[in-house]
Amino acid sequence: MQIRHNFYSDTQTRPPRAMLETALTAETGDEQGMLDPTTRALEERVAELLGMEAAVFLPSGSMCNEIAVAVHCRPGDEVICHRVCHLIEAEGGGPAALSGVMMHPLDSPDGQFGAAEVTAAIREPSRYSPRSRLVAVEQTCNLAGGTVWPVERLLETGRAARAAGLAVHMDGARLMNAVVASGRPAAAHTMECDSAWIDLTKGLGCPVGAVLAGSRGFIEEAWRFKQRWGGAMRQSGVLAAMGLYALDHHVERLADDHALAAGIADRLGRFDLVTDILPVTTNIVIFDLHPAGPDAETAAARLLQDGVRVSVFGPRRLRVVTHLDVGAADAEALIAAFARLD
Repeated sequence: MQIRHNFYSDTQTRPPRAMLETALTAETGDEQGMLDPTTRALEERVAELLGMEAAVFLPSGSMCNEIAVAVHCRPGDEVICHRVCHLIEAEGGGPAALSGVMMHPLDSPDGQFGAAEVTAAIREPSRYSPRSRLVAVEQTCNLAGGTVWPVERLLETGRAARAAGLAVHMDGARLMNAVVASGRPAAAHTMECDSAWIDLTKGLGCPVGAVLAGSRGFIEEAWRFKQRWGGAMRQSGVLAAMGLYALDHHVERLADDHALAAGIADRLGRFDLVTDILPVTTNIVIFDLHPAGPDAETAAARLLQDGVRVSVFGPRRLRVVTHLDVGAADAEALIAAFARLD
């Protein structure tokens, strides 16, 4: 069945021709020897963007998270994070399997927590307990509906963690969405972080890649795990060139995705079938279906018959994500398909 209107995720973006053409002229070299000038340029740019000393180009955001956990923690340590964060929900148990690390989940409806919650979660030193070692935050909070941590809350949370001797890591998969939505530069969001990364493959539209940043010492250790878990990508400049293109051309336009998502949420809210739409602040619309209507799996299957793809997030919960490859016409098709369900 042909998918004509793909709201499944912003991971569904495909690189436009102008982005692909940058790979044809990219200057390349052996990444492992730090000899790929285009990759180095991307890493330096992201490090500066995030206010960090250095960065490393990696195949995926999940790899950024897992390497950060491995660098910051030792087996038996504990990571304080939100219960529905990507580290817990979508990385195959990586912290436990790869680093022998425990997760200490915190609960809140918006995917966020503050200094008081962090302080309360830090364990007293004891040989009987795991050692609290790392606080992980996710900007934006995907499963909470793409909510944006206020910069001030990020700073107070980070300061509380670092004052207690813990490191702070930011999963910045959609950090640039938060930058556009908040009007605050990326470095303001990461000011109290020891490591952070941005994804190039979601709203920025690249086919591959994410960039992890931190201190020079942190990145040296990150390279150790990159080597251990897969090695260098060699002439990675063909990919890095597309990342540089994305930073030049696809950041400001994220505001279009946010506006489209808000409009979709408003129109979905007029259907009797749709209930409990989470607040929409960026490009993610999460909502539930009324008990009197079809369940989420059935609704998604019927939408797919109309060429509209959405994601199922629970027995009665659906998610719609706007991105580079959907626009007003796709939104009209989505609403029309929902009208046939209502």
